[in-house]
Order: sequence, then C-alpha cells, then structure tokens
Amino acid sequence: MKATAALLHSIGAPRPYAQSQPLVIDEVELDPPGPGEVLVKIAAAGLCHSDLSVIDGNRPRPLPMALGHEAAGVVEEVGAGVTRFTPGDHVVMVFVPSCGLCGFCARGRPALCEPGAAANAAGTLLNGERRLHRHGQSINHHLGVSAFASHATLSQHSLVKIANDFDLTKAALFGCAVLTGVGAVVNSAKLPPGASAAVIGLGGVGLAALLGAQLAGARQVVAVDLSEEKLSFAKSLGATHTVNAGDA
Repeated sequence: MKATAALLHSIGAPRPYAQSQPLVIDEVELDPPGPGEVLVKIAAAGLCHSDLSVIDGNRPRPLPMALGHEAAGVVEEVGAGVTRFTPGDHVVMVFVPSCGLCGFCARGRPALCEPGAAANAAGTLLNGERRLHRHGQSINHHLGVSAFASHATLSQHSLVKIANDFDLTKAALFGCAVLTGVGAVVNSAKLPPGASAAVIGLGGVGLAALLGAQLAGARQVVAVDLSEEKLSFAKSLGATHTVNAGDA
C-alpha cells in the first residue's frame, strides 16, 4: 500500500533543523503485515531525543531510515498467527521488541531483549525484515517502529494494547517518555515508599519521573530546572519543592 513517511537520507545536517530540513516527507511502499506482524494507522507520534540523536549522528543507524518510535495508533490489519490484536484495537508502540525467548526475556527483563536490540541496530523488524520501500530500495526502520508516517507495519511484539477510550495523543507519550521516566524510578532506582527524590531536568522524561516518584509513594519530590515555567508546571503535577538551578 502507499503510505507517507518522514525519511532521513543523511546525517550531520546543520542546526537549526527548521532551516536545514534533514527529514524528507515522501511517499513510500508499505508491505502488508507478514506472519506475526500488524499494520497500524498512526494517530499520534512524539519527537524524542533518540530521533534527534540519529539525525545528528550521535547514534549511528543504517540509512535511509524512516524515523519515529514514540507513538500510538489503531490496528488496521493483522498477519498470520497474530492472536493478541484485532482490527480496531488501539495500541501503543514500544521501542524494544521482546522475543520472549532469550536469556533476558526469560529472566523478566524484556527491555534488554538481545534479538530486539540487534534488530533495532540493524534497522529491521524483530524478524529481520524491512517492510518499507521507495523506488525499489528498502527503507530501514527506526527502533522497529518508524512512526513518523501515516501507517506502520511492525512486529506484534512492538505493540501494547490499550483501552479504546484512551486519548491516543496522550497515549503516544507512554511509548517512550513515560515508561522511561517512570521506569527509572520504579525499576532502576527502586524508590521505596516514604523516600525522597530529586528530579533534575523537567522535560518529558523528567516530568514522567516526577509522576513515577509519586506513584512509588515518595514523601518529598524536589523538582530542579532552570525554567520557572517548567518548575511551576512541576508544582502543579505534585512536586513538593522546586529549585531553580540558576539560583544555586
């Protein structure tokens, strides 16, 4: 089928990107879902520093590549063997597909899935395939998703089903910023109830960490940033204290 996607053909474009325009929005051919794959119509996608790190070359990836990974959408078609999703389901994309079979997956750490990480580095889906093409050339996938597009074909292991009444624009943030910030508090720091936490930097991930600290039962959550606007917003989200780092 025909789809539209934001393609990166070369790295190192000078900033500001509003002028250099490193991404080209173009028409591509998108394969239908193969076995274990799902076709999703993208409803919303967020811009993450992981996308920017590919554009500026700090995170080398094979080119050309269709960027975008923090997203949500609606299932349109499923491939053979897919039993967890049906057309009409609302889904959030995840940026590390988990095979369920490797050592890390077996130990309950799917975010460290070895085949998933290898596929992401190679620019493929979990099964090693590429489903995007342009003028006979295969287009690499970004983190198994490539969500800066009208549609995406991806592994069922790159999707999480959500309630159909959940706002898809907000749900997209759960594909990276929320799970990264909350995961840092709950899974990495293992913040115990009653503890205190400081969140330094109040971007999307930092604000998610702030919310994660509250979910963990933190007694005090100190928000630190240079922006008074961000500090005020953090206060509205439940920060007990705010510190402007420029005043320290």
